[in-house]
Amino acid sequence: MANMLQRNKNIKQPIKKTRQEYAEDALYREVWEDVNNEKTQQFLKKYWRHIVGVALAIMFVVCAYQIGMRMYWSSKIATAVVYESAINNVDANALANLAKDSRGGTADLALFQSYLIDNDVKKLEDLAEHGHTRDFKDLAKLHLAAINGDKMGVPEFVLYLSSMDTKKSPFYYTATLMVAQKYLANGEVASANKLLDKIINDKDAPASISATAQTLK
Repeated sequence: MANMLQRNKNIKQPIKKTRQEYAEDALYREVWEDVNNEKTQQFLKKYWRHIVGVALAIMFVVCAYQIGMRMYWSSKIATAVVYESAINNVDANALANLAKDSRGGTADLALFQSYLIDNDVKKLEDLAEHGHTRDFKDLAKLHLAAINGDKMGVPEFVLYLSSMDTKKSPFYYTATLMVAQKYLANGEVASANKLLDKIINDKDAPASISATAQTLK
């Protein structure tokens, strides 16, 4: 108990401020607030044009972004409506016009489907030459190779389908099989068998293409 009393005596008691000290503190805070307010007003007077300009710029960017996003999605919705209507009506002309007014995969898909409806080879040629996406350009080339392949020599035919001579292309196996068939038609059996064996021994080759390759051996 004695030790506890001794420790309590040793604890420093908080010093109470006098009224004058409280008054001085209040005056100091008031003066400090006045100084801060004055500095703020001076800053605003000096840079108000810059502040207003930045605020307006931010507002402009936000508004422009929102308007741009509304226009973007409105355009997408309008394109989807036109596309659906053209498909439902089997309208090749509407799809062709949509392809002209669109970009990217949407334009390529619309043009290819327009060809499927009216079999206009010029649309395939346009797609193969000016398509927006590699895959649709290659798809058009496959169809053109099937249509015009008899008019091509072997070197020309192989070169025409060379963009698909990679497994990155979804048409790799189909193009390889077509080249093998071209070799066979030209009597170049050894070259054809080399490609056919490549397909047959490839575990990733689609079953239908592998089966066709085996029948050609």
